[in-house]
Amino acid sequence: MAALKSRAQTYECLDCGRQTSITAGTVMHRSKLPLTAWFWAAHLMSTHSNGMSARQLEDQLGLTYKTAWLLTQKLRRSMVDPDREPLEGVVEVDQAEIPFRAGNTFFDPGNSGKILIAGAVEVIDRDTGQAKPRRKGAKYLDTLSGRIRLAMIADNSAASIEAFVRANVKRGTTLLTDGHASYPGLTDYRHDPRVVGKMAGHVVLPWIHRIFSLVKRWGLGTYHGLRRKHLDTYLNEFVFRYNRRFYRHASFETILGLASHHKPAGYWDIIGRANPRKGTPALRRAPRRRKTASGMRPDGSGQARSDDRIQASETERPLYTAAPGTTG
Repeated sequence: MAALKSRAQTYECLDCGRQTSITAGTVMHRSKLPLTAWFWAAHLMSTHSNGMSARQLEDQLGLTYKTAWLLTQKLRRSMVDPDREPLEGVVEVDQAEIPFRAGNTFFDPGNSGKILIAGAVEVIDRDTGQAKPRRKGAKYLDTLSGRIRLAMIADNSAASIEAFVRANVKRGTTLLTDGHASYPGLTDYRHDPRVVGKMAGHVVLPWIHRIFSLVKRWGLGTYHGLRRKHLDTYLNEFVFRYNRRFYRHASFETILGLASHHKPAGYWDIIGRANPRKGTPALRRAPRRRKTASGMRPDGSGQARSDDRIQASETERPLYTAAPGTTG
């Protein structure tokens, strides 16, 4: 237990002297938090029915808000299985607009913007638990919703909708749509349009509109309005929990397994900016000094140099701070 409450221990190779840890190369890469904080955050976010915002996680784990925010963002990016199977059988597909919040002010419905998202949900038979395609125009009664997919799209154009469908739905699947002009271009799918007209959309396509309704209520209730910048990661979180709603006890193990194989992402990668402290050359008055068995010596040299040689090296080339102990 003491090991879990501390940082991950490092291991050193006897031959080359390289150090590593059990969290290296995972979502917990270079984290200063104890493993218990990561495990509690993963458990709360994966098993709680409404999810967990950074503000709630701050109170639950006793972290600062910035730490809790970065922790939740890293875990959300680990909730997508790169090897997941696409939707198949019978799938309802539609688009919807959800409100988003701009800035750090409270959510104001009158001043909120709209984000266009696309969604797809499997329609399965209640008795058999599997998809059963029917003749075109037939009603799908006594059904259940299966797995879902959600993503933000730029517009209602055919290119955006086709890209979403091809990325998330298996070829040959029966598509139940509202008859939008973008779907006939998907010739490798079985298209079964349902013209909505003056009828409410949830009457014709009940399951996908129920998903959109849950997403809107979840975004307003848990996060008081989603933001446009990180919307896809929040949608991935919703998809992760919804697809595992019948076996939440396994969600914790699943997210830990995905996080252990997920490529680590740092703070600057998440916010989409260049790290100002990385890769920029900086002149030093003297190189770094390292303690060795033979005494102190400057980095990057086999033996200690005199002050004259150090001053001469300053005029030759600058030192880079990207990797300590290396020069440009």
